[in-house]
Amino acid sequence: MLLAILTICGTTSFASCSSNEDNATEQSNITTIADKVWAFSQTHPDGFTIDIRTMTEPTEGIAVSYAATQNSHSRDQLDKVVRHALQHEGYVGGWFNSEDNLYYFNSTKLFPENDLKGAIQFGKENGQLSVFILSTYTNIPIDGKVAEIVERGTILFGTTGDYRPLSFCEPDGTYWGFGIEIAKEIARRLGVNIEFKKTSWPTLTEDVLAEPQKFDLAIGGITITDARRETMLMSEGYLANGKTILCRASEADRYRSLADIDKPEVTVMVNPGGLNEQFANENLTHANIVVHQKNEEIPTLVAEGKADVMITEITEAPYYVQTDPRLAAPLLNDPFTHGEIGVLMQKGQEDLLQIVNNVIHQMKADGSLRKLHEKYGLVYQTENN
Repeated sequence: MLLAILTICGTTSFASCSSNEDNATEQSNITTIADKVWAFSQTHPDGFTIDIRTMTEPTEGIAVSYAATQNSHSRDQLDKVVRHALQHEGYVGGWFNSEDNLYYFNSTKLFPENDLKGAIQFGKENGQLSVFILSTYTNIPIDGKVAEIVERGTILFGTTGDYRPLSFCEPDGTYWGFGIEIAKEIARRLGVNIEFKKTSWPTLTEDVLAEPQKFDLAIGGITITDARRETMLMSEGYLANGKTILCRASEADRYRSLADIDKPEVTVMVNPGGLNEQFANENLTHANIVVHQKNEEIPTLVAEGKADVMITEITEAPYYVQTDPRLAAPLLNDPFTHGEIGVLMQKGQEDLLQIVNNVIHQMKADGSLRKLHEKYGLVYQTENN
């Protein structure tokens, strides 16, 4: 009996020693990793997300912090963060807060970039203000416009549907065009469905600013202007444009300048409410200006002789020249104005604007934007031309 008691006591003592040694080893490992994370943070004060198992920075994913490690700052509290991270996904995020001169750390969960909805939901559950897309360095507020769209599951685009080849609506309701493909890419990267809402050039500004909103943003042949930026947000440009003309091919030599067009015997046709009408009114004081309600009908009317000239854009003119041999664009390579086309939306949607700009940047970088230019026969403008 005594021997059995001694044996049990010996075993218990050995297990306790073993457990203490394991705990000491675990703590030593945590401290070593925490020291490395601390050293790393000193050279990355603007923020980072690091895989503490390999001490490497992931380049893709959506980082969301755990509530359990919220407000952990400085080296003293980093061990707790590392311990939590090792028990979960193995990621730690950190940044330097210049307001209190402290480094803050969090155990972080990483979501795939096509699961923004899951990331936002996890952020809400953990009391976060935002989630962070690693590949584009983009903060997405939990209660912002993007979160609203993701929760809805559909992004609403306003578009005129009368501007080949940028945005056109077929009789069956199908939309196609250069801008439509940009819109679909934005929806794809947000992981939501897409729905198009009809707007018009005369009502475009009113529709964008409407409350409640008719759509989230507008796309398709919308020129970036200072006037629009005063009251709305506009993305970076994704397509170069400029004012030019369409005329009958048999009269192409007749029009070599604005002066050749600005004559009483020349009938100039424009669509209402947009920059084409504005340009004609400001620059053609002698020509006969006719406003026609449907933009897509004007090229045919010019070809049939019901007007002499259409004021249009270098983005629109090539399509009609290629599809109707009766038409020509003699000033295509020497436009009257120079600008860019972008995406339009309400102010206060800066998070959505950042997403749109990121998509444009990525499409430029991966070559997909250039391929779209080639598909629609449009000139690709680089930063050097």
